[in-house]
Amino acid sequence: MKKTALISVYQKAGIVDFAKELIALGWDIIASGGTAKALAQADIPVRDVADLAGGGAILGHRVVTLSREIHAALLARNTEEDNKELEALGIPRIDLVCVDLYPLSAEIKKPDSTANSVIEMTDIGGPTMLRSAAKGRRIVICDPMDRGRAIAWLKAGEPDKEKFVDELAAKAEGAVAEYALISARYRSNGKIDGIIGHEIASCKYGENAWQAPAALYGFDSDDPLSLDKFKLVEGTEPSYNNYCDIDRLLQTMIHLAAAFELNRGSKPMIAIGAKHGNACGASFGFEKNEQVLRDMLDGDLDAIFGGLVMINFPIGEKEAEILMTYKMEGCQRRLLDGIIAPAVSEKAIEMLKRKNDKCRILTNPALGNVRMHSLDKTLRFRQVRGGFLRQPNYTYVIDLNDPELKKYGNASVIEEETLLLAWAVGCTSTSNTITIGIDQRLIANAVGQQSRVAACRLARMRAEAAGHDTKNAVAYSDSFFPFTDGPKALKEMGVRLIYASSGSIKDQEIIDFCQNNGITLYTIPDKKGRGFYGH
Repeated sequence: MKKTALISVYQKAGIVDFAKELIALGWDIIASGGTAKALAQADIPVRDVADLAGGGAILGHRVVTLSREIHAALLARNTEEDNKELEALGIPRIDLVCVDLYPLSAEIKKPDSTANSVIEMTDIGGPTMLRSAAKGRRIVICDPMDRGRAIAWLKAGEPDKEKFVDELAAKAEGAVAEYALISARYRSNGKIDGIIGHEIASCKYGENAWQAPAALYGFDSDDPLSLDKFKLVEGTEPSYNNYCDIDRLLQTMIHLAAAFELNRGSKPMIAIGAKHGNACGASFGFEKNEQVLRDMLDGDLDAIFGGLVMINFPIGEKEAEILMTYKMEGCQRRLLDGIIAPAVSEKAIEMLKRKNDKCRILTNPALGNVRMHSLDKTLRFRQVRGGFLRQPNYTYVIDLNDPELKKYGNASVIEEETLLLAWAVGCTSTSNTITIGIDQRLIANAVGQQSRVAACRLARMRAEAAGHDTKNAVAYSDSFFPFTDGPKALKEMGVRLIYASSGSIKDQEIIDFCQNNGITLYTIPDKKGRGFYGH
């Protein structure tokens, strides 16, 4: 029996070639008005779906495919009884559906969109056909990328049919679910929300070995820095924890690059090392990328062991040699869990390899051009028992010329640039955080403390344990100081410049203490510049 395909697409690109392939395979084609016209103009035999719909199109073509006949053709089971009924009704069985949906999300994002324009761009027939086709176990194509796959599969004799049909049906159901969610989110003004993604990569386990299975899911994002855009060029697949660290490293990297673009109009070379989601080494520079790497590693040579490194410049032999051997004793090599860069040379890959593929090397050319425009503005979700929390992403960028930024004392250019580094690290680390930097490099990142003074003391301990001289250092605090004990602890370690938010009833005491002790203090209102992250 000759098979029939129903084609109804909003975006017509490539649809003629797809239809020609079906015709060559001996299929009949039914299409909706606009699609039927495009196919007819290409001399492709096509029947308008309105001819099949009982009574034809109505309400100015607003209702066409929402008909008994169309959905009977999609939902009929392949049984003698159902086939006879279709034949008696003059309804051909539809075996394949190729449908894309009206661009609802794009309409919502338009500056001049209205409630009426959004309603008009809300597809009803398309999602209904996709769901009927999925339930009827038809070949259902909702993604243009699957058209070629479907043709190749048909030509190959439909191998593993059940698996292939199920895969496409699940994709269609997911597309409809996401489409409905977009509409619900818009019409409820955000009071209804959710997350829908598809598996990008499986992980051996989650945070711990007994938390399995685990996987990375994506949203089909066109963001060049979304995690699915990072290519694994060496090593075993990233773990759940690796993905968490890469996401946090991206936040730190982009915020530092954005701060330099905003405040200096420049793009430095940046290297960041992280362990357990928080930077333990970071540096920037404008001339020698080898020195940037050395300064990053010097941040905490113990902590970086087994950590991840993200860099915004290519890795060659010289850079690989520094990563592996800088300040290592004898012939020992530094063990890193992962290296992420815009590009890594073949020779460098060979040098960076670890036994059993334990060093993951990932590349993404977009890392070489991270700037203000790279800030992730998508909403952030966090699961809690019985539901989830939602908030805007962290997109604040320090502006040293902000009129709300109060400066009590003076700082040099190098101190301010080091401050940008300390801020970028601290505001993307687990709060409460005190971050210490000196001469363009991170020397201590004291994260996740329950009191601010404890974070100050921990920062000193970590800096000294790593062998750093803290005299004339720069300190960043991700919120205000409730008492003078924090600034006092920073003074004792020789800090020269402090950046913090204001909002404490003790603000004047903090200001007075710093001025009386030769410490320059920069403050921004807590409501504007507080840097809590990963709370």
